[in-house]
Amino acid sequence: MRTRVRGWRWRCSPLRRRSDVVEAWTVLVVTVLLVLGAPLAGVAAGWWAHQDARSTAAEQRADRQRVRAEVIGRTADTVPAVQGGREYAYRVSVRWTDPEQGVRTAVARVPVGTERGDTVDVWLDERGRSVAPPPDSTAIWQHTLAMGACATGGAVGVVLLGHLLVSRTAMRHRLAEWERDWARTEPEWTRRWA
Repeated sequence: MRTRVRGWRWRCSPLRRRSDVVEAWTVLVVTVLLVLGAPLAGVAAGWWAHQDARSTAAEQRADRQRVRAEVIGRTADTVPAVQGGREYAYRVSVRWTDPEQGVRTAVARVPVGTERGDTVDVWLDERGRSVAPPPDSTAIWQHTLAMGACATGGAVGVVLLGHLLVSRTAMRHRLAEWERDWARTEPEWTRRWA
């Protein structure tokens, strides 16, 4: 049966080695980094991602315009395509009235279930091409949470990998120290003289 003495690496003992002390301090640092450092890294990455996504969405809203257009083309009998996480059906011709240029037409993606003659919202760039709508607040928060979670997981992985490397190095040093000490002690126990 094995007994375990807590905190033995912190106590003075003839069996304690320098590698034991290093490993004890490493465990303390790893605990602090896992409890405080990893969540802070996730919050910082999430905050940065949120600011970046908001500025990107604002730029896209400034560059793109939404128009109410009437579907004038015939929808195809094909499988809907997926773009930007939103499901769109077909690329069809749409028509709208521009206050400066009059009646305009373009090919745009329309939502699933749209029929000829329906009115839909279409996002256009400055050239009049159909583009995906800018990200809404839900997409921004999803991006923020994903980046924060990935940064937290990455920080945890780096800390645990570092701890593994330090533990293995400490174990190698501990075994070398024990080997040296045994080389000095063995002749007294076995009555052999080197």
